[in-house]
Amino acid sequence: MAGTDNDKPLTKISESFKELAATVNSQAADVELASFSRACSYVSPLFSCLGIAFKFAEMDYVAKVDDLAEASKSILTLQSVIDRDIEGNCVRKAGSHTRNLLRVKRGLDMVRVLFEQILAAEGNSLKDPASKAYAQVFAPHHGWAIRKAVAAGMYALPTRAQLLRKLNEDETSARIQMQNYITTSAPVILHIDKLFLSRELGIDW
Repeated sequence: MAGTDNDKPLTKISESFKELAATVNSQAADVELASFSRACSYVSPLFSCLGIAFKFAEMDYVAKVDDLAEASKSILTLQSVIDRDIEGNCVRKAGSHTRNLLRVKRGLDMVRVLFEQILAAEGNSLKDPASKAYAQVFAPHHGWAIRKAVAAGMYALPTRAQLLRKLNEDETSARIQMQNYITTSAPVILHIDKLFLSRELGIDW
């Protein structure tokens, strides 16, 4: 399919997370907040492609990625983000960088599960893959009103073919890039979980 990488969000996503995963797997350095927030920003267009069902997630995710990008001007690493908030006793306060990091991580995890479900599914509908991804990652943290709104929005999801067209991918290239993201995002998500759990902050709030 014609088009540069700039026209292909999936390619940008998979390549940027490949770099993050390499940093995590090397165990030589902590992940830089600037490179993390930049990689996360490449995921934002995907939420908008999913339509009204994930509009709330798009708005929330974009705002929190923007916050982390702004914070990266003065904070170097993910580890430093959390440690600063611990020192300031504001980890769980609304708007804290640590709280936003946890929410962004949840968005990345939702996309990972969504891609897994899309690759495993047959047919052209995204309702089942999206519903399963939402139920697994987001639903436990949402109240009844949001869950009901999301369920209603699932009927307005694009088809699989429409999503691929929006992402400027064909079936073959999309499968490759989705699998790449599944593989490379997993160690990054696990790394963030470990940063929280090693400081006894928990990840279910």
